[in-house]
Amino acid sequence: MEAHVSGYSDQSTYYIMAVLVNKNSKVIVQGFTGTEGTFHASQMIEYGTNVVGGVTPAKGGTKHLDRPVFNTVQDAVTATGADVSIIFVPPAFAADAIMEAADAGVKVIICITEGIPVQDMVKARDYIKGRDCRLIGPNCPGVITAGEAKVGIMPGFVFTPGRIGVVSKSGTLTYEAADQVVKAGLGISTAIGIGGDPIIGTTTKEAVELLMNDPETDGIIMIGEIGGNMEAEAANWLKSNMRKPVVGFIAGQTAPPGRRMGHAGAIIGGADDTAAAKMKIMRECGIHVVDSPANIGITMAQVLNKEAVAAN
Repeated sequence: MEAHVSGYSDQSTYYIMAVLVNKNSKVIVQGFTGTEGTFHASQMIEYGTNVVGGVTPAKGGTKHLDRPVFNTVQDAVTATGADVSIIFVPPAFAADAIMEAADAGVKVIICITEGIPVQDMVKARDYIKGRDCRLIGPNCPGVITAGEAKVGIMPGFVFTPGRIGVVSKSGTLTYEAADQVVKAGLGISTAIGIGGDPIIGTTTKEAVELLMNDPETDGIIMIGEIGGNMEAEAANWLKSNMRKPVVGFIAGQTAPPGRRMGHAGAIIGGADDTAAAKMKIMRECGIHVVDSPANIGITMAQVLNKEAVAAN
């Protein structure tokens, strides 16, 4: 897969690598020697991800998982040329870790940490605006380009390589969608878990736009949930930019108003935040909406088959 340039809303151009990560990505792990960092870095290395080192303050100059450890992200980038970072740093320090990665010139910053204070994330998001980087998360499963690079906590074996992209607020539903796609005889190009917090780096629309512009993706799965307006924003963009079929699902269809469902951002605040309202908007904009995640894969296969027949 070759890198290409694609525009997105916050910047005029942005260097992406087959949608964010691929086999040539040079990945560092912030919080490398901690329990979570160690476990998931090991899994990423086993998958074949090009993990070139990690960052743990005061442990610079040592080795961990047979990779070098650095005191700062800047030291790691200077020594390894790292262009992707994944963050396993405790909530109190995670926003600083995001800003440190941006300052060091990391292009793709993936923050797994959950429970980051909203005020901290507001500061971090504002800080990285205008910088040549993209933040995925926080409180997300990460990004996987199937068969090439896993930069996150998802079970890699679920993601058989193929040409269907996935954008999801939910980690569990990301895996479920991938499983359903594979069972339908298709496979995954890149899956992007954007996270379910109120303040995140990359929105549903921005992630869908990346996949819509990716020549190695033929169809897109868009998974949202109650709360906020990101799904409606993405649907309205798709209404005039849908060059590939999109299958959508909204979690939380039975949630009562005011009840938070799992994610900090998944709470119905008004009539437009409900699953039913979002599904209506998505259908009106041309998205193939399913009522159950069990129908995601088969619906995508059916839509692609219809398009193939129509093309012939």
